[in-house]
Amino acid sequence: MQKRRIGSLEVSAIGLGCMSLSHAYGAPPPREQAEQVLLGALDAGYTFFDTAAVYGLGHNETLVGEVLSPHRDRFVLASKCGITDATGTQRGIDGRPETIKALCEVSLKRLKTDVIDLYYLHRMDRQVPIEDSVGALADLVAAGKIRSIGLSEVSAPTLRKAHAVHPVAALQTEYSPWTRNPEIAVLDACRELGVAFVAFSPVGRGFLAGGVTDPAKLEEGDFRRSMPRFQGAAFEANMALYRRFEALASEAGCTTAQLCLAWLLQKDEIIIPIPGTTSPDHMREDAAAAGVTLSEAVMARVDQIVNGETVTGSRYAPAMQASVDTELMPTEG
Repeated sequence: MQKRRIGSLEVSAIGLGCMSLSHAYGAPPPREQAEQVLLGALDAGYTFFDTAAVYGLGHNETLVGEVLSPHRDRFVLASKCGITDATGTQRGIDGRPETIKALCEVSLKRLKTDVIDLYYLHRMDRQVPIEDSVGALADLVAAGKIRSIGLSEVSAPTLRKAHAVHPVAALQTEYSPWTRNPEIAVLDACRELGVAFVAFSPVGRGFLAGGVTDPAKLEEGDFRRSMPRFQGAAFEANMALYRRFEALASEAGCTTAQLCLAWLLQKDEIIIPIPGTTSPDHMREDAAAAGVTLSEAVMARVDQIVNGETVTGSRYAPAMQASVDTELMPTEG
């Protein structure tokens, strides 16, 4: 797989988001299946794995540590803090320096490693100055606990404030053809500051991969049930877009998931998508997207079919939207 850079770290152009193996999309897969995804990803050329303390309240970090630690020299490891208490067992946004430092120790043990390559502040704590939270992360760099600092779901002004305290290696937020918020300001700020952009949910939380044809069939506990784009008339309108997107993928000679990922890779070399999956087959399908080249005409048609104006519904419900610091599209304001 082709390579990209996060600060001084070289990573595969497509990384693996590990969240769905433990969290958010209903019941986690059986352990054997999760191992097949993780170990298969190494064999498929993934060298960038992304987890977080909040995913399954420790389940995901523990899984990644137990399965991948014997191969630690083969990949770049990213994790996140800021949405749990200092023990990593209670959910709640907490960006206080003492919590960040204590939780890092917990994560290191779960991950069975001496150092985390990229450690993100998962959410900005509005009760704590971003400079204080990043200062704690800088202390962890100085102590050799982490190699580089990342931020998740923040705005361009917040990124600039943080970067003034300590260089930020990566910013992570949702980006796909149907979520264009980063195009407002954050992508430009990343280019200006030399920050890698890590795109989570790059296939539209499975929607643009054809994974949701009837939201009523989503499992209990699947957080897409609460997302406006997956509800009622909004879902039906978005399905009409998907059918056009699916036809375009067929013309381009790839799957719809590969169309999303190749579109992101060709947008800018600073972009590193991290699709997640519970399927070994889908994991390999995603990896193959790094070898897909799209024509300028196809790139333009993706932009025309699925964009911030054609998609119906906000990306988050109001309660979840209140927890992030990203710029809003005009349709979300």
